[in-house]
Amino acid sequence: MRVLALSPGPLIQQLQRLPALAAAANQLQSKLQLACDPTHQALWNLLPAIEKVIPIAFDSSPSLADWTNLLGSVREGDFQVCFNFAQGQQVNLMLSMSHIPIRIAEQGFASTALVEPSKDWPAQQFDCYLQAIGLTLDADSFRLFLPDDSLQKVRDQHPTGEGPLLLLAPNGNDGDWPTQQWLTLPNAIKGKLPNLRSITLPLKTPLIHRAAEVACADVVLSSCPITQLLAVYTGVPLVALGTPADAFPKRDEIRCLGASHADINSINQQEVLNALGFQ
Repeated sequence: MRVLALSPGPLIQQLQRLPALAAAANQLQSKLQLACDPTHQALWNLLPAIEKVIPIAFDSSPSLADWTNLLGSVREGDFQVCFNFAQGQQVNLMLSMSHIPIRIAEQGFASTALVEPSKDWPAQQFDCYLQAIGLTLDADSFRLFLPDDSLQKVRDQHPTGEGPLLLLAPNGNDGDWPTQQWLTLPNAIKGKLPNLRSITLPLKTPLIHRAAEVACADVVLSSCPITQLLAVYTGVPLVALGTPADAFPKRDEIRCLGASHADINSINQQEVLNALGFQ
C-alpha cells in the first residue's frame, strides 16, 4: 500500500505532523511519499517509511508547471490514501484529477473525508486524520531515531568527563532570555554539581545535527520551539522557556517556564535552576 501526504508550512508544522504520518504508515504497513518544501527533505528522510520526498514550495505560489509536475508524480505513485494538509483551489483541482480513492483534509471540494483537529497538544491534534480510516494516534509515544554515525560524531565533540550534559538552545529572537543569563547559568549549576558538562547550540545549527545534539544530551534547556519538540521526540528531559505546557504531552520530565515568549524576560535564574532540579 502507498500513502501520499501533502505537507505545506514551516519546519515546526512538519515536525508536528511526524508522529501522525509515522503512525499511519506503520499501521497500514505502507510506504509514504510526501510533498513539501525542498528545505524540509532532510527531516522527512529520517522517517523509515518514507519512500520519496516530492519537492514543491507550497507557500511560494507554485506555478502551473509545478502543479502539473506534482500531478504527474501523484498519478505515477498509484496511491490509495492522501493526507492533505494543504488548502486552496489548485491543490483540490489537482487531487480531483489524481484518482486517489481516499483523500482526507480539513477542508476542500476534492476531499472524500473532512476532519476537525482535536484540542490536544499540537502533534496529537492530527489524530482526526487517522481516525477517518480507522487508525489511532498516540503522539506521545513517537520517538525520532537518528543514524548512529550522526550521534557518534556529536558525542566525539562533547566536553570530556563523566558528568551529565546540559544542552542550552536559545531561540535568539528579540525578547529571548537575556544572553547573560544563558552565559552564567552553567557556572551557577556547577556550584551545586561540579562535574556538569554543558554546550550551547549555535542559532543556525542544521536540523539533523541539532536533533543529534538533543538526543545525546541528559537535559535540554531551550527557548527554541524546534529544539523543544526535538527533545519531546527523543525523550530527553526538557525545560522549555516561553512555551505553554499545552504545547507538549503531559510528562514529569517536561517543565515549562513562561506561558508565552513575552514572559521570558521575567524568568529569573533561580526559577530555571529549580526547574532543572537544583533547589
